[in-house]
Amino acid sequence: MATIYDFKALNNRGEEVDMAQYKGKVLMIVNTASKCGFTPQYDGLEALYKKYQDQGLVILGFPCDQFKHQEPGSDEEIAEFCRLNHGVTFPLMKKIDVFGENAHPIFKYLTQQVPSEEVHGLKDKATMMLVDGLSKSEGREEGGVRWNFTKFLISKDGSVIKRFAPVAKPEDMEADIEAMLKKDCWDTRPRDYGTARQTHSRSPEVSSPEVNNMNK
Repeated sequence: MATIYDFKALNNRGEEVDMAQYKGKVLMIVNTASKCGFTPQYDGLEALYKKYQDQGLVILGFPCDQFKHQEPGSDEEIAEFCRLNHGVTFPLMKKIDVFGENAHPIFKYLTQQVPSEEVHGLKDKATMMLVDGLSKSEGREEGGVRWNFTKFLISKDGSVIKRFAPVAKPEDMEADIEAMLKKDCWDTRPRDYGTARQTHSRSPEVSSPEVNNMNK
């Protein structure tokens, strides 16, 4: 059975990155965009990276332009935007598709393993209903990534994958990150290796500007 460590991707300099190098690390994979209502989440992601990098957290940002063309720049322009506006130091990958015929194999794998995420709160649910309509109009298939800043958190041995909706702020993932960092990746207790376990902490309230920016 395939695991995340069977895949490779290109970073934003065109260099091949083997996911196998992240065995023993807690890995977060997120599809990003520079002109989205959720773009300020870059700040929260960078804060998590700075806080937990030395403990074994790795964050990989995969820019994507499929959602209302909210990531139109080149890989170089995206990197400069992230550095200047959000101080991003975590690795950024080459811009990719996350759904459809040309979806990157990593995102095909992740969405197959965990095809949905929980959303709590009326505002969050309303926001996700809106983005669902927009993303489906772009051709997103059922179970696919619903919008920019969908986040996948992967345990040290790849056996547990948690999916977080775009409305979930990075800081609300902190408890799950800490739990995965503390867990011995070579724990021999029975587990379903390589299968997805869909769990999710409560999503935060979303302010109206994020909703208003969805369709820009």
